[in-house]
Amino acid sequence: MSGGVDLAPIDEYRLTAARFSEVVDGVADPADWDRRSPVPEWTARDVVGHLVDWVPAFLRAGAEIELPAGPSVQQDPVAAWHHLDAAVLGLLEDPATESAVLVNPHIGEVPLPRAVSQFFTADVFMHTWDLARATGQDHGLDPERCETYLQQMLPLDEVLRASGQYGPKVEVPADADAPTRLMAFIGRDPGNT
Repeated sequence: MSGGVDLAPIDEYRLTAARFSEVVDGVADPADWDRRSPVPEWTARDVVGHLVDWVPAFLRAGAEIELPAGPSVQQDPVAAWHHLDAAVLGLLEDPATESAVLVNPHIGEVPLPRAVSQFFTADVFMHTWDLARATGQDHGLDPERCETYLQQMLPLDEVLRASGQYGPKVEVPADADAPTRLMAFIGRDPGNT
């Protein structure tokens, strides 16, 4: 699933990661890292921890790529995110990545840039909303990209729910904006602050 509107995977990642970085850097009070996020049982720190933990394992298992270990999310979530961001950007900038393939039992063989876009970039995009909500910031998600993601996900409703990665849909008004409808579709409650 790619939410970039005519963007190459590297450009889509740069755009998405830049916004997430703004939210990470916008956490003014260190105590805010321990605030609850819209993801049940996750704090703001856990949102960053999820991204920092899963993509290296995903790349290691599917493409035998070892990203360099970075700072601890528990000690410094800002540094941990920026380290991962630089590593993923470096991977996408590497000419060898263009021909690399990621193999996964659930998705088969996928060109590595597309796998990063489809899974990691999309995850960063959606978790931007979670981190912003947890820390009292504006999510700043592009409505057009939200609508694109939503339209790509709607036909996969049953598959997505069965994966356990998404909560039950939350009802929102039909005229709600695209970010609100997307977040409600993936199980976030936009009305719960």
